[in-house]
Amino acid sequence: MLLLARYVLPVSSAHIEDGGVLVRDGAIVRVGSRSDLLADYPDDEVHDYGLAALMPGFIDLHTHFEYSGFRGVVDDLPYTQWKLQVLAKEALLDEQDWRDSSVLGAVETIRSGITTFADISDSGASIDAAARSGLRGVLYREVSTMDKHRVDAEMAHAVEDIASWRTRVDESLITIGIAPHSPYSCHPTLFKVVSEHVGGTDMPVAIHLAGSKDEYDFVKYGSSMLGQEFRDQAGWGDMLWMPTGVSPVQYVYQWGLLEVPNVLAVHCVHVDEADIEVLTRNDVSIAHCPRCNLKLGMGIAPLHSFVVKGLRVGIGTDSPASNSTIDFFDEMRVGLLTQRGIGGETAYYTGQRFVRMATLGGAQALKLDHLVGTLEVGKRADIIAVDLSQNHQVPTQDPYGALVHTANQEDVLMTMVDGKILFEDGRFLTMDADEMADALERVRVKLRD
Repeated sequence: MLLLARYVLPVSSAHIEDGGVLVRDGAIVRVGSRSDLLADYPDDEVHDYGLAALMPGFIDLHTHFEYSGFRGVVDDLPYTQWKLQVLAKEALLDEQDWRDSSVLGAVETIRSGITTFADISDSGASIDAAARSGLRGVLYREVSTMDKHRVDAEMAHAVEDIASWRTRVDESLITIGIAPHSPYSCHPTLFKVVSEHVGGTDMPVAIHLAGSKDEYDFVKYGSSMLGQEFRDQAGWGDMLWMPTGVSPVQYVYQWGLLEVPNVLAVHCVHVDEADIEVLTRNDVSIAHCPRCNLKLGMGIAPLHSFVVKGLRVGIGTDSPASNSTIDFFDEMRVGLLTQRGIGGETAYYTGQRFVRMATLGGAQALKLDHLVGTLEVGKRADIIAVDLSQNHQVPTQDPYGALVHTANQEDVLMTMVDGKILFEDGRFLTMDADEMADALERVRVKLRD
């Protein structure tokens, strides 16, 4: 199969004008000029996307498919109040509702040009949707308890689920990991037990870390809404908690979790130089979620400090429950403009830098850059085509700038994973987007009422 477009963005090298990509058996076989490829492969099926950009698919470092049905249900609240409202409404949904909500998340992910996802779930509702979608990804089994006496049982349950989940997915596309939720929802011995279970293996581990000021105050000082109302609502109000006197990063580090080989820390907004040094020393990767952090009033992560220290950083959308959409173009645009606003000319990020972060950066964060993240011969064919021909986009001088500043998920023309087209010409080829409408309406009625 021969994919052609006005621009080809390998990410790892300079972009090609009037170029193409040859795909065979799920892999990239050649990247070059349109004329050379057409001359050398005259019998191959051709998909010509015209004034568009062919590029590696986006890598969403943090999402929750199963919360997609919460879009707009809990809006315009700061983080802790939002979290309390979501927690209260979760009980309204049954198992089928969560599965239906996950289908919406997978569909929107494909539509946004995301080819690799990192999803955190405690119920496993995301599994079937993820497997059906044809997407590549990491599914983390979330585990949490503030009750020390429940740690072993919760961990044993998680281990059983992980073994079961592996039988339900194509392991060439989807890897199963584990995710102790956060410092405010996990007894410290749970971090220790998870780190011992993972050991020196490359099993993916994720944690929500240093996301909000309330979390920081709870961990360090023992006093915040998270330390009171959230714990009461979660059923842990009678569990003793003493202030630790250290930041969330330093606290988790004391229990060994950050020392395992493949840790993804989500958010990392409230961190200082000492925290960043711990993250750097332990090669922890960062999921930067700019829109979620802004919308919930969590703050702005020190992205420039992460980059200067050489941390592996990519971009995450979180979920429509907190972020309204899974539009990766919006994520890049808001993230870039925010960093320009706070950094000025000394930390001025370009569109090309954010496109790299959204693709190769995410692949490196998940340790998948040997497979995806760039258009290079031998890598898997996870490729998207993005239209750049609309009135609000032309004339196009810089394809990277056009992607970040003028495009949105509606401009995605094609999404391909492992050489298989998942979406093209407005049609989903692996998911039935129409069948979910009635199911999602039932979910929304339950949540609204």
